[in-house]
Amino acid sequence: MLRAGLAAVLLVLAGCAAPMGPQATGLPAFQPATDPGPFVTAGDAERAFPEVVSRVEPVAEAICRERTRGVPCDFQIAVDPRPGLDPNAFQTLDAQGRPVIGLTLSLITDARNVDELAFVVGHETAHHILGHIPRQRETALTGAVLAGVLAQMGGADEQTIRSMQDFGANVGARSYSKNFELEADGLGTEIAIRAGYDPIHGAQFFTRLPDPGDTFLGSHPPNAQRIAVVRRSAESLGFAGVW
Repeated sequence: MLRAGLAAVLLVLAGCAAPMGPQATGLPAFQPATDPGPFVTAGDAERAFPEVVSRVEPVAEAICRERTRGVPCDFQIAVDPRPGLDPNAFQTLDAQGRPVIGLTLSLITDARNVDELAFVVGHETAHHILGHIPRQRETALTGAVLAGVLAQMGGADEQTIRSMQDFGANVGARSYSKNFELEADGLGTEIAIRAGYDPIHGAQFFTRLPDPGDTFLGSHPPNAQRIAVVRRSAESLGFAGVW
């Protein structure tokens, strides 16, 4: 099992990996990373994860520095080793506004190969590079204001107005969430390729997830759509996959 101590090591690993700096505009062509083969046990995935981070994080940082202005790009990778958590990965910001990529141990051990791990990490770093957190906050605020104004114009009482504002914020936050996921899939594809991994192979991770379908308030697009975006993004970079 991945202990809390290893999670701390991964934080240091991600934060101190050598940045690619000026090379970002000339990122190298696909150079395959060492492939240990399919993971047979959960321990295989745990042992492979630090190497994946050491390759993916510097590429994500380089692209972040190249394509953003005034945005912190020193990614911190955190692993939650608590047992019983569902497989999950997310991007957030710490108190200083620095990007944090969080993964549960169960997600890492659920991966079948290094390409899946690399794609997940690349996808989450892409959310930060693309500015999805502030953009989502903006759409939530817009939705809340609009819903509140409409409720007030309709003569609603104060409690109803607040309820409508909450509803509007939720709709606003989710209205672009599917597009955000697809955008992150596209950039995450590029990050994985530049780090030496096969995102088309890595996106097979989606085939094992429950399909969210295409509901109005769903936060994620259908799995088949996400796989198609990965394929198109890879092809646009001249990458056809190695599998």
